[in-house]
Parts: sequence; C-alpha cells; structure tokens
Amino acid sequence: MQTSESIDPFFTQPYVDIDEWRDEPVRHRYVHGGFKDTDARFSLYFPPKEQYDGRFFQYIMPMSGNENQVQNPSYPDPPYSLDFAFESGGYLLESNLGRLDMFPGDDPTIAGYRTSVAVAKYSRVLASEMYGPHRSYGYAFGGSGGGYKTISCIENTVGVWDGVVPFIHATPMAMINVFSVQAHAMRVLKDKIPAIIDAVEPGGSGDIYADLNEEEREALIEVTKMGFPPRAWFNYRRIAFGYTGVLTTLLDPMMKWDSNYFEDFWKEPGYLGANPPQSLLDARIKHDTTISKLIMPEDIRKMGGSLSISAGQAGNVVPAGFELESVPEGDIQGASIFLKSGEAEGCVVYAVAAFDNMVMLAYGEENYRLLAAVKVGDKVQIDNSNYLATQTYHRHQVPSPEYYVWDQFRGADGKPLYPQRPEILGPRHAYQGAGSVQTGKFEGKMIVVEMLTDEAAYPWQADWYRSKVKAALGEKFDDNYRLWFIDNAMHTPPVISPIDSHPAITTRVINYGGILQQALRDVSAWVEKGVAPPASTIYKVVDGQVEVPPTAAERKGVQPVVNLTVNGGMRAEVNVGKKVKFSAVIEAPPDTGFIVGVEWDFEGNGDYPITEQLKDTKSNRVKVKTTYTFSESGTYFPAVLVTSQRQGDSQTPNARIRNIGRVRVVVSGGGKQEPEAKQLIFELKEKRADLGNIINKFFDTIGQHTTVAQGKEISTNEIGPRTEHSTKFEVVPSPGTTFYTISFEDIDSGIGIFIEIEMEVTGSYKMMAKTIKKVFSKSIIENAIETLNKIIKETE
Repeated sequence: MQTSESIDPFFTQPYVDIDEWRDEPVRHRYVHGGFKDTDARFSLYFPPKEQYDGRFFQYIMPMSGNENQVQNPSYPDPPYSLDFAFESGGYLLESNLGRLDMFPGDDPTIAGYRTSVAVAKYSRVLASEMYGPHRSYGYAFGGSGGGYKTISCIENTVGVWDGVVPFIHATPMAMINVFSVQAHAMRVLKDKIPAIIDAVEPGGSGDIYADLNEEEREALIEVTKMGFPPRAWFNYRRIAFGYTGVLTTLLDPMMKWDSNYFEDFWKEPGYLGANPPQSLLDARIKHDTTISKLIMPEDIRKMGGSLSISAGQAGNVVPAGFELESVPEGDIQGASIFLKSGEAEGCVVYAVAAFDNMVMLAYGEENYRLLAAVKVGDKVQIDNSNYLATQTYHRHQVPSPEYYVWDQFRGADGKPLYPQRPEILGPRHAYQGAGSVQTGKFEGKMIVVEMLTDEAAYPWQADWYRSKVKAALGEKFDDNYRLWFIDNAMHTPPVISPIDSHPAITTRVINYGGILQQALRDVSAWVEKGVAPPASTIYKVVDGQVEVPPTAAERKGVQPVVNLTVNGGMRAEVNVGKKVKFSAVIEAPPDTGFIVGVEWDFEGNGDYPITEQLKDTKSNRVKVKTTYTFSESGTYFPAVLVTSQRQGDSQTPNARIRNIGRVRVVVSGGGKQEPEAKQLIFELKEKRADLGNIINKFFDTIGQHTTVAQGKEISTNEIGPRTEHSTKFEVVPSPGTTFYTISFEDIDSGIGIFIEIEMEVTGSYKMMAKTIKKVFSKSIIENAIETLNKIIKETE
C-alpha cells in the first residue's frame, strides 16, 4: 500500500526536459519529463495562477506508451481538455504509465498504478513551487483499461488521490471472455445480424430471436445473457474489426498460460471442436501463401483506413498489414498468420480484416518486436483454428457464483456443464492490465460512469463492482460511492467511419465526455465541500441485461431522459411530401441541471442541421414539437439530441450532458431521386468584366483547399485540362476514385456554375457507397460555394 509520504525506490529522480509557456489551445505552462533510469514519461499542464483553485485532474490511459494524449485527442470534446480543467480550477496531468509501448512488461504494477502515483506526487511539488506551498486535491479518472487502472490506483494507495472517476470499467473476469462470446455470436449469426438490428430499432418487432435456427438462437441467447447489449449490434462491423484486434492480442498470454486448450478443443469430448457443427467445419481455414508487400501504419492512415489497437500503438516500426500473393476464400478474421521463413520465422500475428489481398494485422507482446524483421517474399501460413477455438473459451472458465452471468453454464446441481480448464485466467489478465485485482476497498470518493450500450465493458460488470464496494464499505457506502448508468452510449464516443452503416453513429449514441467532466466536478465538490453528488442510477439486472426505469425522476443519475414520438408513436408510415409531426418531452433528473440544447437530425446524416431555439434554459423539463417533410422514399430514423447543463449555461462547451431520442419513419411513393450528373450550384446574375480572373482565381483556390468528409481531411488537386470556363479535380484520399468537374456556362439568368461529380467506391467501403457518395458530394459542393462567395466578395 502506497501512501502520500511513502517513497517508491523505482521513482526517486524526477527530471524535466521541457518547461515552457504555451498559448494553444489555451494559455498554460507545459512541463514534460520523466524519472531517471526508467521509461516513465509525464506531461503536466498548469493554468495561470488566477485560474488555479487548488486541485488536479489526472487522466489514466487505457494502455501504456503515450504521455501526449491530451495534445492529440482520439475523438471530439474529450473529458481531458485543458479548457475544462482550467475552468474547473485545476491543472491536468498524464503519463505513459512507465512504459514506451502498450504492453505491461514484467512488472504490471508499474503501468497499473505505481507510475501514476509517482507522477501525482511530483506534480504536487511543482504546483507548490508555482502557486505557493499547499497540498493540491487530486482526482484520477480513466476508462476501459484506464478504468481498471484508476480503481487500482485508489485501492492500492492512501492519501495520493482524494477521489476518482473510473468509467466503462469491467470485472476481473472480462478478459478474454467478453470478446470470445461476441466473436462466437458474430460467426454464427453473421447473416442474421441485420434482422436482429431491425428488431431492436425504434418501431421494430422487439423479437431478436425471430427466424433463427437452433444454433443461431443458442448463440444469441448466450451472448445476451453474458451481458452484450442487443442495441449494440448495429455497430457489428466496427466491433468485429476493433475487438478482433483486442482478442487476438490476448492470445499470446493465453497460449503461454493454457497452451493445451487449443489441442483439447479439437479432440476432447465436451468441447465444441470435438463434435463440431457444420458451421464450424465450414469456417475452418488453413492456407499457405507469400508476402508481396508490407503495409505500414502510415500507409493505412494515408488511405483513410483504421488500425488495430496494437498496430496503432506500435508507431511506424512494424507493419500494420500485409499484401499477400493469395488469400483463401472464407472469413479469415482472427486467423493466426505464422511466419514460415526469413528472419521473422516463428513470429505469429493475427488478421483483423482482409480487403482483397490486403490483410490488416494485430499482435501481442510476444511477437511484435520480431515482426520488425519481416520482409517481402517471406512465406506465411494462415490458420484460424486457434481463433475458432478461442470463441467458446468462456464456457470452460466458469468462475464463482458472484459472476452471475455464468449461471447459464451451470446445471441444476450448480456444477459446470462443460469441461473446465485448470486455471481461471480472468484475474490473471486483470492483474496484467492493472497491477492488482479489484477488491472494492478504498479510501476517498468514487463516482463510476458506465454505459448501457457498451459492447466491451458489459454494463452488469459495474453492478458486480458495486457489490464489492458495498461489502467493503458497509455503512460508509453511500458517503463514498455513486454509480451512474448512461443510456445510448457505447464504449467509446462516436466518430463517423466509412465502414458504418446508415444512419450515422452520431444519431445513435452520444459523446459522454461532458458527463465525465460533470462527475469530476461533483467528486471534487463532494471531497472539498461535502456536497453530495446526484444519487446513483436506479436499475436492475435481468438475465445479464441492465434495465433502468423509463422516467428521469425514477431513474435518477444525471442524464436527461427523452420521450420522442412521431405522429404520436414510435413508428410512422407516410408518403413522400407529407408533413410528419414530431414531439419530444425532455426531462433531467431533479437537481442535476437544466435543458440547454435540442437538435434535430431527420435524415440520419449525423450533422444535426436544425437547432431548436429554446426560450428558457433554466428548466429541467422541456417539450418541443416540430414537423418535417421527406422528399425521397426510404426508411429513416430521425433523432433528437438533447443536452442538459448543471448551471443552465447554454454557451459553455464543458460538462454538457447528452442523450438521444429516436423513432422510425417509413416513407413511400415518389421513388429515390438520384442526383443529376451535372448540378447547378451557383448563379451569377450578370457577366462581369473580370469573370476570367474570377474563374482562374476560383480554380487556383480550390486546388489549394482541404475539406472534411467522414471526419477526415481530404485535399483537392487540379488535374485539368483547364479551359477558359472549366477544369477537373481529383480528391485524395478517398475510398476509391473521386473526380469532379466545375464549369461556368451561360444560362438564361446569367452565368451558371455547374459541378459534375464522378465517384467510384471500392474495397470494403462498397457497403457504404451511397452514404459516402452523399457525404463527399455535400462537402465538395459546400467547399466550392464557400470559396466562390469569398472570391466574389473580395473582387467586388
């Protein structure tokens, strides 16, 4: 147990190598350094003295290796913004958790909590030097693996932190089991997932088991009872890519700790592989081939693609993908790729996705350094036998009854239905990730934030830890602990991606960063002023699923609740051109804030183009009505994004608490209108004498501009040939080929500016072709109109 006075012999000599004042994004003193003879690095961000109120906020990363996350956020409006910390009277700190890579190394306590302790203590020294002698109040927060570590920090120390906000945290049984069960379900259900999604969408049947055969039904029951939220299935493509990368990085330690399992699975009675269903036999692949090209992380970023977690953390030192001479038929996701020749012979990496002959990679600690020696021409074998075996590993890892979602694998006598492995590996994985295993014993205050649509940290796991805390704290429980469940939120905040299906993910789930900011403010007020935070969410767990009451007053917690209807219900069927009526009742739980924002997105593009003008931002209950007319047939899922804020401040970007309401509208008649090949986007009412100069300046400016589509910067390059009135441009990068021609032509009213967009979507992006074309076209047209308006104004 470390205390505020104890000295860790591993961290005795702090040093500073950067100490400077910076003006961006806000005025602050930046201090970077580390501890001598260690790999520990830290970044500290101090506000000017007049903004400091005696506290710090320490962000604990999910994985080690990066002390600069604050400067390069992964998503918009993160909780670790300098503006939030300074507005809240604190300085901000982060570290690489004592490691230069993402892996825990030989001593998991270093990344788990000891580096964070050392950095927190040293930050107080610097704060006292800067602001005068005092003890800063300290608050740590982190999610996912960072949630594990945040709990480890508070459970293994006294007096270092005064409060913590762990979020999206799991149990010691999460690894490898939450990923194995969903991988099994995705393999068995892959053709039925669209129907499952439709059933849980607003206005759907609600029956996720309709039209499933016995094997499919059993797989869906299994994953649902284990805690996977059915509403998260809409994101299955991203889940398959992202969490295959996580699962496969766990295979290295699993191979070391339980290597016999992969042989037993295919031979021993009681394991699925010993008496395999036809679907398992059909899925098995073994294929020999040769590497024809190494694809580095930077290559994939330039293509606008996504990296697995391990490839994204490894820098640009080892390949993130291979181009192979041949790829077998079937799904190779999760397959082991064995290096069979060359300097990297014996290395094992894993396929997280395949596009044509390109295979994206993930790797574990045992192999990624050896991967640096791989070369073009090396022989490889693709074999998914181990991955298929891993998919039902959770059945053979039945823990004690406190992990109640495993009850489905116990018989009436309480004994496991399947053969059990010699060791339960979950706690071992947890120790690797956090340097300790959760006990529920801590000193200080804690607010846990858990997401109800979390596809990785299944929501029931927060209930498990709550029971540990209650047992440990007894009568002090309510004085030290809160649990807020957050609806319509997944493991990570939403960012639109080309592999998503329509409607956009930002119309389905919220960015929960503002909720974490409010939790940090609440935990500090709890510690420093004795102001108790809003009550914990009221909930119950039924067959692995967390259920919450329908109203804000019953539900409690901090999140506003939305009741959205269309034509009086959850679903409406209308004709093209007919007005559709929408009504939303929005209510924040008592004493948690006021409704300050209501935004509408009727067509599912994720941009929320219509903002409701609220007359009163000091009410915790708001009712709004509006209408919308759909011009094209199709199925739409209109969404309303609502925001509350504790003080009713509609202008601040900080501590904004969001929720979403959704309904279904089926529009018939009129047919889908495809955009014209050549579209008029602008009219000049008269032919100016300097039109030639305007045209050339316009073309030159467009060729120097970047725009944004699907959340990524794209550039426009002129490829010509340029005539007096037209030229052609290419967009790079884009998911395929994108060209457009702009021309100035005589029309009856003067001069018309026309645009003709040619776009062919290729590879894995084909599934999203319609949405991508729409978003790219909109961005291109908006950029052209904005540029022309600016040039005309400048030349008037």
